[in-house]
Amino acid sequence: MKILVCITHVPDTTSRIAFTDGNTKFDKNGIQFIIGPYDDYALARAVELKEQHGGSITAINVGEAETEPTIRKALAIGADEAIRVNAHPEDAIFVAKQIASVAKGGDYDLILMGRESIDFNGGQVHGMVGEILGIPSISPVMKLDIEGNTAKVTREIEGGKEYLEIEMPFIAGCQEPIAEWKIPNMRGIMSARTKPLNVIDPTGDNPMNVVEVFEMPPAKSGVKLVEPDNLEELVKLLKTEAKVI
Repeated sequence: MKILVCITHVPDTTSRIAFTDGNTKFDKNGIQFIIGPYDDYALARAVELKEQHGGSITAINVGEAETEPTIRKALAIGADEAIRVNAHPEDAIFVAKQIASVAKGGDYDLILMGRESIDFNGGQVHGMVGEILGIPSISPVMKLDIEGNTAKVTREIEGGKEYLEIEMPFIAGCQEPIAEWKIPNMRGIMSARTKPLNVIDPTGDNPMNVVEVFEMPPAKSGVKLVEPDNLEELVKLLKTEAKVI
């Protein structure tokens, strides 16, 4: 079984975010980057499926040279090879077209990725790749098992879960608890240094979105304390300030 795992290169969740150039560019100074947490779940499940059924795992990232340490971590966790599309991931459709272009020539049985990246939280790429390739896309996937050429999937929906069976190939946008995150061991780290990381040029498609400005969310206001017996004041604040009733 050939599996393509799409990984993002995103700021660590504890990073303090700032912007430069008139709030039009993300300030990368002092930022620690990681594999997107949802992509980590996808990669971990890919490794488990490979252990169960054999085959190979290819990790793909759309990014510039700075993303290669993150890609090497994916190789250390268990990917057999990696592809870096040498381009800045401008928007979701641009990224989707790059992934689809690689997937068309790879004859992959399964394409796994996180349900969304944690920097933009768009949750769009898996659906776009599926549309371009003309294959099904399912998200968010909480459980994935393979029997022959059929996948059994548990998907989270509003108010419950949905159980599906689908023929491969297809695309899954993954989330917990599909697998446990895997930490690279020393053997994996050493072997990652020699695994192939192929850098390719992007397709000729230009990004469709342009960032005009980034804005930080408003600072949280202070807490107002209301005396336990002052119910009228509490109701007034909930109506006029909190506006929840």
